Amino acid sequence: MTAVVRGVDTPGRAQVPARTLRTDRWWLPPAATTVGLMIFLVYGGVRAFQQRYFFADERYLTPFYSPCVSLGCASEPGSAHFGMFLPDNPLIPYAALTLPFLLLFRLTCYYYRKAYYRSIWLAPAACAVPEPHGTYTGETRFPLILQNSHRYFFYLAVLISLINTYDAIWAFRHPTDGFVVGVGNIVLLGNVVLLWCYTLSCHSCRHVMGGRLTHFSKHPVRYWLWTRVSKLNTRHSLFAWITLGSLILTDLYVMLVARGTITDLRLIG
Repeated sequence: MTAVVRGVDTPGRAQVPARTLRTDRWWLPPAATTVGLMIFLVYGGVRAFQQRYFFADERYLTPFYSPCVSLGCASEPGSAHFGMFLPDNPLIPYAALTLPFLLLFRLTCYYYRKAYYRSIWLAPAACAVPEPHGTYTGETRFPLILQNSHRYFFYLAVLISLINTYDAIWAFRHPTDGFVVGVGNIVLLGNVVLLWCYTLSCHSCRHVMGGRLTHFSKHPVRYWLWTRVSKLNTRHSLFAWITLGSLILTDLYVMLVARGTITDLRLIG
């Protein structure tokens, strides 16, 4: 049976023996993207199932365990702000109520799609570099057609960001010392601000603010919101990477304080 020839090897096209004529290190960006995403996935996966060192100084809750709704959260009194109802099982993360949706929100994000399509799926790996696939159907067939559910995960991401905001504000109150401010408060608050920047700069958020409008002049409030979100949207890819780092650093800080490796410096209180 004769193999069907497609793409750059189709008869009639210029036959170039080299895989690519590019002489620069075009493979560095996709390789760096792959390494960065893998670091976050491995770290986040290990921490989500570790089920230890997630609550520090009786007020710092790591975002990887927020909201802590497992019965196992009872091991750290004060960590469960919204009740405990999931079974304590080593195969179920303490924050199983939100982690899958956060992962799906990022997995279907327009920027992350571009990132892992190019770096992992190699479609294409770089400009002027042939991709190894014989056919391309985009996001019109299963499973990639499910990427269109991103807009719905956006609404859940907003709800989860509100929960993270609550955690950051709640952490300013110590059960015995009252209102206090420590380095951990700055870390949690900074992480929440960055998460909001990433969430609100989402393309779906931009559409919510200004989509389906025929005349902006008749909707001045939505137009104002749309212009502000549009400015954030230009930096969406930047926030996408920064928040991966801020999530790891925030969790690492809470873990080190919880383990007693470092001591949280009190600035007030």
